[in-house]
Amino acid sequence: MGIKGTTAAATLLAALAVLASACERNASEPSAPAATANEVNGLKTPAAFAAIEGDEERSAALFTELSKVMLHPRCANCHPREGGPTQGDDMHPHNPPAVRGFGMGAAGMECSSCHGPANVEFASMVGSIPGAEPWMLAPESMGWAGASPAELCAQIKDEDLNGGRTLDDLVFHNTEDHLVNWAWHPGEGRSPAPGDQETFGALTAAWAAAGGHCPAG
Repeated sequence: MGIKGTTAAATLLAALAVLASACERNASEPSAPAATANEVNGLKTPAAFAAIEGDEERSAALFTELSKVMLHPRCANCHPREGGPTQGDDMHPHNPPAVRGFGMGAAGMECSSCHGPANVEFASMVGSIPGAEPWMLAPESMGWAGASPAELCAQIKDEDLNGGRTLDDLVFHNTEDHLVNWAWHPGEGRSPAPGDQETFGALTAAWAAAGGHCPAG
């Protein structure tokens, strides 16, 4: 074989031995936990509810999960039941004081006076001014801060309150609306809502497909 051939063969055998040892070690060691299809950033996906056989029970469970987003401060701050907006994770009154008006604030102090089309970080301190186009409060009929999941479900299904939206309309709104999407991109100094808009929209679609039933309570 010659010296060069012998050296090459020895190198190959050594490499194979190392590879075999690594494979044996990896097989005996527990693998790292894989990303689960049942949860995204603290929000369960529809797959997590697939084992619930009854449509009504599964639909109610799906709504309870998606309500975690709607009742989170990132959404509820702009869905007050009365008065003006709140802010922060503790949902304290807006500072400076602000009123609802027609959803855009009072004349001369509209929401757009401070809130632009995008988040703006403070130059000299931690935090930011939130923004989207347009930045506005939800209609008073869609104020739900502090509601239970059951109350929230009945409210958003009521076409006299929700602007005439059907279940399909609600699915589209939760899946596509840019202001809904802001909840996961709230800017410096704010915690995002759980999950992401894709998961939130999928939960809404699965809830509607199972009949749009509401949780008890």
